[in-house]
Amino acid sequence: MSKGEVVVLDFWVSPFCMRVKIALEEKGVEYEGREEDLFGGKSELLLKSNPIYQKVPVLLHNGKPLCESTTIVSYIDEVWPSPPLLPPCAYGRAQARFWADFIDKKVFDAVGKIWRSKGKVAESAKEEFLEILKQLEGALGEKDYFGGDSFGFVDVIAIPLTSWFHAVEKFGGFKVEDECPKFSAWMKKCMQKESVAKIIPDPEKVYEFVIMMRKMQGIE
Repeated sequence: MSKGEVVVLDFWVSPFCMRVKIALEEKGVEYEGREEDLFGGKSELLLKSNPIYQKVPVLLHNGKPLCESTTIVSYIDEVWPSPPLLPPCAYGRAQARFWADFIDKKVFDAVGKIWRSKGKVAESAKEEFLEILKQLEGALGEKDYFGGDSFGFVDVIAIPLTSWFHAVEKFGGFKVEDECPKFSAWMKKCMQKESVAKIIPDPEKVYEFVIMMRKMQGIE
């Protein structure tokens, strides 16, 4: 289902890039993923396409760049409307955007506080992370997915971040499954979807990447 050339400036371990790729997979859109070397030198195309933040992901649609993963997922949902990621009613869409914004503001920062810890991870960092997941469990309620019966916008925004949870569990000495069983069940359900399973990297490889990042940042 093509509407011109689609290119994603990508980095394999970035959950923000995973969001864009999962959204495109959900829509059945063919795209070219171009892996960026974020450590050895960013490409001219990336610097030109995202001069403000100089970060991935960037979506290039017929050569026109779009930045910031949540904005890109919204754009994908508008340009390729089927199957829809956002709910049909204005209230549902507003709720989805509220939770997407909550996830953007809270989850990755809380993940970072744990893996960047020197020595023993502070209890407060673990508590903050688990409290955020419990708030998300409240939003999930008894539904299969955040939007109801079908995989949608908030799921696309949230599920890639879980690829870093194995690393967080290793450093923090806890299990998400024990603390937040409902959230864990949602994770497993999402991972059964082909669009998710083919994009989310092996959590063990993410853990190895985090160990490398810790060494680079002088954290032991």
